[in-house]
Amino acid sequence: MRFISLDVGDRTIGVAVTDPLLMTAQGLTTIERIGRRKDADRVIALVREYQCSRVVIGLPRMLNGTDSPQTQKVREFQELLSNKMRSERMGDIEIVYQDERFTTKIAETVLIEADVRRKDRKKVIDKQAAVLILQSYLDWYHNQEKAPPAGEKQETSKGDTADAQ
Repeated sequence: MRFISLDVGDRTIGVAVTDPLLMTAQGLTTIERIGRRKDADRVIALVREYQCSRVVIGLPRMLNGTDSPQTQKVREFQELLSNKMRSERMGDIEIVYQDERFTTKIAETVLIEADVRRKDRKKVIDKQAAVLILQSYLDWYHNQEKAPPAGEKQETSKGDTADAQ
């Protein structure tokens, strides 16, 4: 069992995947966006290839926790992905959202500290952001028995919420 994460942007989708023991997140690829349906097909191919049981999608929010302009685009992509997976009878693969505030900035800082040139950073920053999204989700996942901070919720694709950090 593995989880896969997506950092969905207008031009690219950063992708990361867990190890089989669900301990760490590793960057997998950056998908160049060519069309919503084809992009969803590429994600589905990766879900199948890595036998993932859960898709974690970074949800872009404003600093105050409200939706950002990109939030609706991400939700629409999630809906398309969910419908395609259902139509392809992919079983009970759960799709959840994870707050992605600051992930791109943190990814950029990590890459700068690793002395990655600006030109090369652009190629991997979305993949690195997907790693941060997935690792954050894994941290919550492994500690879900503990009470989360008050007022914070984890959204699922069905519109339900589950407590998260």
